Formats: sequence, C-alpha cells, structure tokens
Amino acid sequence: MRKKKLQESLSVVSGRFSRGLGWQQSPYEFSSGPSPALTGGDAKVINCSAIMIKINVRREGRRIYSGRHKPLSAHSNSHDRIIIIDFGSQYTQLIARRIRESSVYCEILPYNTSLEVILSRNPKGVILSGGPASVYDDDAPKLSSDILGRLVCPIFGICYGLQIIAFELGGQVQPSSNREYGYARLVVTDPDSPIFRGLPGEIDVWMSHGDQVNRVPVGFHVTARSSDALNAFEDLSRRIFGVQFHPEVAHTPFGKQILQNFLFNVCRVKADWSPSAIISEQIKTISALAGDEKVICGLSGGVDSTVAAALVHEAIGERQTCIFVDTGLLREGEFESTISLFKRKMSLNVVGVNACELFLKALDGVIDPEEKRRRIGRIFIEVFEKEARAIGGVESLVQGTLYPDVIESTSVRGPSAVIKSHHNVGGLPARMNLKLIEPLRELFKDEVRVIGRELGIPEDFLTRHPFPGPGLAVRILGEVNHDHLKLIRAADRIVEEELKLANLYGSVWQAFPVLLPVSTVGVMGDFRTYERVVAVRAVTSIDGMTADWARLPHDVLGRISSRLVSEVRGINRVVFDISSKPPSTIEWE
Repeated sequence: MRKKKLQESLSVVSGRFSRGLGWQQSPYEFSSGPSPALTGGDAKVINCSAIMIKINVRREGRRIYSGRHKPLSAHSNSHDRIIIIDFGSQYTQLIARRIRESSVYCEILPYNTSLEVILSRNPKGVILSGGPASVYDDDAPKLSSDILGRLVCPIFGICYGLQIIAFELGGQVQPSSNREYGYARLVVTDPDSPIFRGLPGEIDVWMSHGDQVNRVPVGFHVTARSSDALNAFEDLSRRIFGVQFHPEVAHTPFGKQILQNFLFNVCRVKADWSPSAIISEQIKTISALAGDEKVICGLSGGVDSTVAAALVHEAIGERQTCIFVDTGLLREGEFESTISLFKRKMSLNVVGVNACELFLKALDGVIDPEEKRRRIGRIFIEVFEKEARAIGGVESLVQGTLYPDVIESTSVRGPSAVIKSHHNVGGLPARMNLKLIEPLRELFKDEVRVIGRELGIPEDFLTRHPFPGPGLAVRILGEVNHDHLKLIRAADRIVEEELKLANLYGSVWQAFPVLLPVSTVGVMGDFRTYERVVAVRAVTSIDGMTADWARLPHDVLGRISSRLVSEVRGINRVVFDISSKPPSTIEWE
C-alpha cells in the first residue's frame, strides 16, 4: 500500500516538475515563491566541546522517504542519458537545466574526459558546449582522442562546439571580421533539418562569438545563416549537428524547441526522468549498499543536508546519526535554534557538537579563501571521525553535496581554473577514514526542494536561504576572528530581519552581508570615524548556477544601510553588490 501511494505521488510531482520550471526571464533572472519566517527554538544546548547533546526526536504525520546512490550516477543507469562536454562556457549549466526541464537526465563532463569514460555512461547523445577559447590557439581545449569519429550516438555542437567539430573534421575556422554578440536574425536555409523542424523560417537567436566557420567539413551542409556568417550545419549520415548561436539561453525564443528537437527527434530519448522519480530507486540502492553498517550525516540545518539525511533515514532508520557541528562560524543563535527546529519538526537522531575553538584556531591568521575552505573541510572530517569512533561501527559519512558543488570544484582547464573548492568536495582531505554517501550529488538545488516537498520535509527547512558550508568564514574577507564574527553576525541579522519585514525574503534566492577588509572615513555626530565597509549581496536564481542581482526597493536598502551603520559599532559604510553570476560568483569567497 505504501509503495502504491509513493508511486502515485511521484507521478503527480513528476508532472508538476516537468511543466513548472520553464525559464521565462533573462538567462540570469529567476524568482521563487514566498517563504515563511523561520521560528526560533527553545532547546537548551550545553556549550562544551567535550560534550555531545543527543536529541532523539519524533515527528507525527507523514513519514520521510529516502535513499542514496553511488557517487556520480548509479541511480540514473535506468534512464536515457545525455552527456554535455564542457569547454568552459558560462552557459554550460544552462544547457543542463534546459535538458532536465525536458525530463531527460544529463551529466556535465570536462572536455578532456576520455572516450572510455564517455562510453561507460552509455549516452544517447553528446552535446559540445561553447567556450571562451579560439580553436586555432595552441592551448585551446580539444576533445580527447578521436571522439567525433568513434562515438556512435548523435553529437550536437553549440558555439565553440560547432567550431571544434569543423576544426577537427577538416573545415575552416577563422576570426570574424564582424563579431556577433547579442541578438541576431537567423534564416533557416534547410527547413527539413531535424534540428529546425517545426520552427519558422526566420528566428531571433543569441550570439556570443568572435570566430566563425568559413568552410564546412566534407559531408556537411549549411542549414542556417545570419546576415554575417553560416550559423548551423549538419551531417545526417553521421548524425553530427552544430549551431553557432546559444539555444540554451532565454534570449533565443525557440531555443528550448531546438534542444528538444535534438533530444527527441535525433537522439530519441525517453522523457522519463524527474528528481522525485529517483526516490524509490534510492531506497533500494541505499538499503543494498549500506547493509548493516551505521552511518553519520553532516547536518547543517540547510536544505541540502536535511534532504540528504531524510533520504537516508527511511532506508536505514536509526542506524543514521546526524551530527550538527557548531563551528563558531554560524549565524547569530543558529546552533540552538536549528537543533530546536529539528526537535519539533523532524524524526531524525540528531547530535550537537561544539567545536568552535577547533575551527577558529585552524583559521588563525589565514586570509586566502581556498586555504580557509581546505582547513574547514579538514576540521569537519576530524570532528566527524571522532564522533564516529565514539558511536562505534560507523563506516560512512552522508553529505548534502549538490551538482553545482561538484561542477564548481572541477575545472575544465586544470586545478588553476577551479572556481572554488567546496568544503565537502574540493575542500576534503585526500585521505579519510569514512566512505562518502552523497545522495544529492547529481541534483540542482531546485530539484532537491522538489524531493524535499515530496518527502514531507517542513517548509521551514526547504525555504531557508542557502548558507555556505564554511559559514561566515567566507563572508569575512581576510582574517577570521571573534571581533569580525561579531560584526558580520549582527549585520546578517539586520539584513534578514529587514527582508522579512518587507516580505521579500522568499522572493530572493540568497541575501547576506560581506565584511570587507577596507576601512573608510566617516562622521558620526561630531566625531570622525574610521571603520569597516559592509557589502550587501542579494540575488535571484533558480538553481544557484546562474544568478542576477536582486532589484531590492531603495527604501528597503535605505533601512538596511541605516540600521547597519547605526546599530553595529565598527561599520560606517554600506555598499550594494550589483554583479550577476557569471561573471561573479554568489559568495565573495
């Protein structure tokens, strides 16, 4: 009976998900629904690093379903799969989002992935992303081995992907005398092309390129042009297609249909994937893989770790112990209120551990953001391994790692180009005594929220703004110490309070202050001040991979600024960050 109800509910959520995540705004503008204010807790916590506070809690009502997978892709073997080869484009993640919105599973792999690894994924199709390089540069990223000649599935090149196809198969790519950036009018010259089937003869597209293909390879023919250059070609016999424009961005109105033409007309994939559909698969997988072992879960109180813990809970129940660590880098009152929230709302076995001094000692004098993340990741693992020994019989650590964490911690050009090391991916020590269980590793944040709602997790958890694993350490530019933490905690509380008072908390993806390593002259009363600058960052997004700065009303910004300067001694100037992602990241470090 329970399985039948689960299957019925999964089909409902799957339909809602596939229809409800279309992007209607600019490539970087997204919004979410309203969220209720978080309620504080009344739990008492003993503030001693040598003591664990164990909270065995129950929650009446709906049960929590769960599961997990082997890292990367074990749970998706039963679904048709598209592989996206990343050449460093700022839009690569948008390609993945568009494909998943079409209920098709996909993965992003770096350009130098071997043919053997690609074939092991058994893809139904391969998409080559755009990228900032020129194919004729000596250090330009190229495909490894003869992938174009040896892959038997369809291939679709976008922008740089089109150029790399032309370059490697004997065509000609040269710098354009008239570079195309922004809108362009595309004329379809072959209406029978599978890629352009069902589209008008002329469409608006979004361009971003300085090179162009002047001669197509043997066997190819041109299928579309702009006023300045050929913009699409194909070889039907080899099922290789390419477009110079970006169908994945919202500025290409028929872009989604073009991608779906490739998925369903060319690759003939099944639209059988949704984030909620993995739940039943995960229950079976984790039960088989965990066996009789105990596991611990690194709990933060945020969406990711909460859903990960819930997924594992149904499979192994009380054999999972959730550990919530007070790092000394949390927001004001967050340790106590989060434990209280878990006590009142969730049926998880939660242990609270105070490790403030361990983390602050490790960060003493550290300024480099990557070093901060590495040290925080190392201390987290040391704490988890210590608690695992105390529990006994623990073999694995559950983490709420998401797909954006994996992508941003992996470089398409080697270690020097990694965006940042997430503390639970690139920030982990090379050697650990615990195996990793990462049930959300293939999912985006919005997909995790879909699963969370299906599992019956309270909105208090699901609508919380994302909070970085390294905590306030990466919102303090420069050295982390007690004085700086006091300033940023007070500033963070004010920003959150004002957004909630204005009913704006649920309409932004994330909002927070950043303490800058800059002091400026000010005047307060009749006295000169020389105090710190705080930057307020607020963004809208749908999955955290791209974001736009939130257009907060000026009166709200004015109240935030006024309160920060008047209520937080040590701050005398406030600036507002109006950068999008890309090129900037959401967090400053």
